[in-house]
Amino acid sequence: MKITDFARRKREGRKISMITAYDYTFARIADASPVDCVLVGDSAAMVMHGHASTIAATPEMMAVHTAAVAKGAPSKFLVADMPFLSFRSGIPAAMDCVAGLMRAGAHAVKLEGVSGHEDIIAAIAGSDIPVMGHLGLTPQSVFKFGGYKVQGRGEAAAGSLLAQAKKLEELGCFAVVLECVPDTVARDITKAVSMPTIGIGAGPFTDGQVLVLQDALGLYDDMAPRFVKRYLDGRALAAQALREFDSEIKSGAFPAKEHSCA
Repeated sequence: MKITDFARRKREGRKISMITAYDYTFARIADASPVDCVLVGDSAAMVMHGHASTIAATPEMMAVHTAAVAKGAPSKFLVADMPFLSFRSGIPAAMDCVAGLMRAGAHAVKLEGVSGHEDIIAAIAGSDIPVMGHLGLTPQSVFKFGGYKVQGRGEAAAGSLLAQAKKLEELGCFAVVLECVPDTVARDITKAVSMPTIGIGAGPFTDGQVLVLQDALGLYDDMAPRFVKRYLDGRALAAQALREFDSEIKSGAFPAKEHSCA
């Protein structure tokens, strides 16, 4: 998938699939799949590093994960998150972060919100770097929201999200993630903008969907959002494999002769 395919998919009414990845091994699995694009999310701070929120992610952390995923998924369109405050410290600092992510192998960057950093979005897009927006529940603002709560409820809040989406498109974004908003709000935004909408906890009316890979595979259970569908009980399978490994070592069944280098 290329950047030009996003708008074409929307025009043709064809859904877009997106999954996160943070390391080379899982990126290779994503690369071998039919999933359209890969997001190196700042959720890496939680899923890979054990932090309580995405706020712990740094530009350096994101560049390291982006480089690993770029090596493992060379055939996928790769979007990398700009982490907490990296786009609120002025254009030079923001562009330094963008440069690090793009040099690490990203094809586009994603940032949260719009109010207060319109100039940053315009500067990035004006530098011929694809920008994906992110509205609704923006995890970097979790303390402002008082937790991970649905956004856009009520006429005023819904109208604000719609206005923000239109502003992102005006500033040059090629797509927008809508997270944890009512499905009717996501539907109205999807109809109102020409850029594709990628939903997560936003119902079935968006132009595509994204999930955290470890959520989809049932590997991460520190949080259990209601919108996640687990396609595999990965933790149980991995735990069973480790039990068998332990048992075979202690019984002497492993290693067998065929596992010897002699």
